[in-house]
Amino acid sequence: MNKFHSAALSCLLLITAVLHSRCQPESVPAAPPADPDWKLVWADEFDQPGLPDSTKWNYDAGGHGWGNNEWQFYTNKRTENARVENGRLLVEARQEAFGGKDYTSARLVSKGKGDWTYGRFEVKAKLPSGRGTWPAIWMLATKQSYGSQYWPDNGEIDVMEHVGYNPDSVHASVHCRAYFHSIGTQRTARRFVPTARTADHVYAIEWTPERVEAFIDGQKYFSFANDGKKDYRTWPFNQPFHLLLNLAVGGNWGGAKGVDPAIWPQRMEVDYVRVYQRK
Repeated sequence: MNKFHSAALSCLLLITAVLHSRCQPESVPAAPPADPDWKLVWADEFDQPGLPDSTKWNYDAGGHGWGNNEWQFYTNKRTENARVENGRLLVEARQEAFGGKDYTSARLVSKGKGDWTYGRFEVKAKLPSGRGTWPAIWMLATKQSYGSQYWPDNGEIDVMEHVGYNPDSVHASVHCRAYFHSIGTQRTARRFVPTARTADHVYAIEWTPERVEAFIDGQKYFSFANDGKKDYRTWPFNQPFHLLLNLAVGGNWGGAKGVDPAIWPQRMEVDYVRVYQRK
């Protein structure tokens, strides 16, 4: 084989390898290993088909807008909106008339069945796609311990939020009396995740007496520190909180650029929820 043919063959092999690599299925990141100092204290692996485990989850139901002018009616124990299939929780929003609304969805809460002060909260999920979707993995205080209003006085921790019109960005935030979105002072961060809608990612919060930190696939991208003032207005995060998993339609943020009527149904798929606390 002369030098010309050898070089041509090498070039052809290189092009074939590149094309082959581009055609491979999208990789799914593995869950980062838990720090040895964290002990698993609560989990749902979604291994029983049907309705979500009633020993771990309740439902927030209704169609009053949920403080955000949302478009959906959250249903109660309805498999069309929340079910376990093939080892995954499906939280599904559908375009259908129900309770005076044009959309249905589900909002699962662990309140009274999973409440913790501090810990690592880890959810492996794939997000929905399309303008008007607004999935969230988040936490609220289980009781009103502070102030005259439950929210924002008692705080909120957003493990993950995503809006469909900004499809490649994922957000983590905290809200409290001093820092919340309605007055533009919320503490938040955004990370570029172009595969959030096509692959699983591990969204996590580590919450200690000193700070709240957010991670995606083990990479920290947000931190909010306790200012040490012992003032609930800046740090109400010293009381039990519970988890929420929901998929909203429209709303002040999710619907800021309208709702695409052609995309439904849409799902947030959850592979697992795991809660760790320090040994």
